[in-house]
Amino acid sequence: MIDLLQYDFMQRALIAALLVGLAAPAIGTFIVQRRLALLGDGIGHVALTGVALGFLTGTAPVLTAVVVSVLGAVAIELVRERGRTGGDVALALLFYGGIAGGVLLISLAPGGSNATLMSYLFGSISSVTVQDVWVIAVLAAAVLGVVVVFGRELFVLCQDEEVAKASGLPVRFLSLLIAITAALTVVIAMRVVGLLLVSALMVVPVATGQQLTRGFRSTMLLAMLCGMAATVGGLTSSFYVEVPPGALIVLFALGGFVLALGLGRFVRRSRPQESN
Repeated sequence: MIDLLQYDFMQRALIAALLVGLAAPAIGTFIVQRRLALLGDGIGHVALTGVALGFLTGTAPVLTAVVVSVLGAVAIELVRERGRTGGDVALALLFYGGIAGGVLLISLAPGGSNATLMSYLFGSISSVTVQDVWVIAVLAAAVLGVVVVFGRELFVLCQDEEVAKASGLPVRFLSLLIAITAALTVVIAMRVVGLLLVSALMVVPVATGQQLTRGFRSTMLLAMLCGMAATVGGLTSSFYVEVPPGALIVLFALGGFVLALGLGRFVRRSRPQESN
């Protein structure tokens, strides 16, 4: 591990990975609780359109990805809320539209090479710049700030929207806040995990935490620990085997889930024996 830190690009990548590992499961806990586990997938494909738009216009792809992702997240929430379309269909529309727009703009963009595009799709440890680290740090702070400031209200909303309305909570604002925060998280993670796999880091660590904990807060904390472990483990492994980090990060996260699944069953079986 120490030899990795000799390289500046690995130092930047590890800082980015830790921030992503914290932020993605934090907002992912609310998304999973609200049964919108595929929201990150849909936004990730819309962000592809944003990246392609950046290539086409000569703008920083991260900036265009933020704008397009936020607009897409707001659109899906409005369609889900106001239209006759269910949440799953609205996600599918976002998914297909993002793919179609991304493919179209990429084919028109002269400035985006295949290697650069692959780094956005599957992550890259060598392409994380100092500017990327600062952008990731600012966006991660915003995501974690939302979780800290609005955590209680978001929990009530995710548990039962009708109860949230009856309690006088601003349901529309909170719903849009979750969607926008998820969009920012996708942009945060795309340089490390990649757009095609970012949703896994928002969902799998949360599922892992649910196997071992009972409370919402403890699930979130454990999910954040699992997220950091998966990102650092996957990133470190990708350095040695020379493959994009996204796949290894997700495999580490899935491995943690399998271990937690077995351990959780053992713990649940042992609890009655402990109480006798």
